[in-house]
Amino acid sequence: MSSLATKPNGAEAAGSAGSNNRSGRAGLRRGARPTRGRAGTRVASWWWAVPAVALTIGIQYFGVLAGSVFAFTDWRGIGPFNFVGFENFVLAFQSPETLRALWNTLFLAVLFVLLTNAIGLGLAVALNRQLRLRHVLRVLIFLPVVLSPLAVAFVWKFIFQPNGPLNGFLRAVGLDGTTAWLGDPATAIWTIVVVVVWQNIGLTMVIYLAGLANVPPELEEASAVDGAGAATRFWRIVFPLLRPTVVIASALTLIQGLRIFDQVLALTGGGPFNSTQTLATLVYKETFVNGKFGYGSALSLVLTILITIAAVLQVVLLRQRED
Repeated sequence: MSSLATKPNGAEAAGSAGSNNRSGRAGLRRGARPTRGRAGTRVASWWWAVPAVALTIGIQYFGVLAGSVFAFTDWRGIGPFNFVGFENFVLAFQSPETLRALWNTLFLAVLFVLLTNAIGLGLAVALNRQLRLRHVLRVLIFLPVVLSPLAVAFVWKFIFQPNGPLNGFLRAVGLDGTTAWLGDPATAIWTIVVVVVWQNIGLTMVIYLAGLANVPPELEEASAVDGAGAATRFWRIVFPLLRPTVVIASALTLIQGLRIFDQVLALTGGGPFNSTQTLATLVYKETFVNGKFGYGSALSLVLTILITIAAVLQVVLLRQRED
């Protein structure tokens, strides 16, 4: 009886083992399906990006390519054109107006980088403390960044008028209030510097606040216990840890400074006497005002090369810092 009772148990065990194997194979098959499904999902998700990529390539990069071709022609915007080789570039670098615009572009870009980063870093360090109104102050300082550059420029243009609020305040405190800030070649470019820096210090402040968030507070606390002052803690501990952030902020502001256009056009239009003319405004003038599309494309290509160099410099510096 015991042997007869054992056989059914063995059959049941074999049956359960077989069912387990079948369920295991089914489980493997079921487990393999999500892998193919995830791969299919990844492939399908790329199709959603195709319209945006196509528009970017078709509008932005095709425009750059077409402009690069027209830079070597005498096209006037309408009708046929002839290829003139590097004649447009030779004329550009022989023109005092273009050289002055190139100098103004570099001058504005360098000052823009230095001032926005210095002031933005100072504000970030000051507002990184446990101040009661720090969030409100951050919002107020960042607010000009989201405003239209043209709207900001027109407000400042009113402030800089000969009978505007700035001269009125100077006269009220007993100073010379007759300066034509936008009409004097000696002061016009500095008004542009003030406007573009004022509008963009909030952006660099936010970038440096993000960098300061990654600085371990224990390091500062330990150095403070050792007797290090605030300046020593900043230059010896905080600033070295902020170097990658400094590289990013400097590169972004350099690219932005090289293509300043709206503020110049609204405040001075490139005057007086081309004292505030930049490559961006000169491209607009030669292309859409004078109708020299070939010459304007050559100037635009020069500006594009400068911006590309700044972008490549950013990548190189970041890679060196990572290494």
